[in-house]
Amino acid sequence: MTDDSAALAISGVSHDFGSVRALDDVSLTVPRGGFTALLGVNGAGKTTLFSLITRLYNNRSGTIRVGGFDLRRQPSEALARLGVVFQSRAMDADLTIRQNLEYHASLHGIARRAAKLRIAQVLEDVDLADRAEARVSALSGGQSRRAEIARALIHSPELLLLDEATVGLDVKSRAEVLALTRRLIAGHGVSALWATHIMDEIEPVDDLVILHRGRVLRAGRAAEIAGGAGLTQSFLDMTGLAA
Repeated sequence: MTDDSAALAISGVSHDFGSVRALDDVSLTVPRGGFTALLGVNGAGKTTLFSLITRLYNNRSGTIRVGGFDLRRQPSEALARLGVVFQSRAMDADLTIRQNLEYHASLHGIARRAAKLRIAQVLEDVDLADRAEARVSALSGGQSRRAEIARALIHSPELLLLDEATVGLDVKSRAEVLALTRRLIAGHGVSALWATHIMDEIEPVDDLVILHRGRVLRAGRAAEIAGGAGLTQSFLDMTGLAA
């Protein structure tokens, strides 16, 4: 383990799909116990970056460290500290929430007795304790997303990756999922990288990384990046999308 104090540290990462460069020399940091928003329009490279962090793709350039562990040299240690909520659903719709969580606990090598206690805890954390025996197919969109977060938390990760976690949700459910993520950070010390294209999900105090066409355009405190023009206008100006 290195002395890296960040929950996630990415340096000089690029990725190509044939002749198309999807990511170009990307560097960013997610501090421990912090909420970092990764803002970009569809096609900016957010999902590609998440795929590299989770080793769905192999990073051939640069470095990715999770909790101080190098993802290429120490993949088991790095991935053990990572919980992921993908854009696409990852739970079996025909099983109950509890059955899904039991399955994922077994994948992480959590013993049955410990899994039972952990499942009760994460369901309480995401306000789904009373829905444990409900089939995933019977959940509302917001409940389904909260169940996905419970699944991601089952092995007590240090870092949550959430890729467009509010896509398809109504305004109320979107606010609930975002508030839950912020509550987990405040109450449990979890860190989060929140990928989104929705400006309203970003607060002035948040750390913000703007990704556009595979490149990091700006990184810093959201209020500073927004400046006097506001975040939407600043984003449009720096990406050239206002033209």
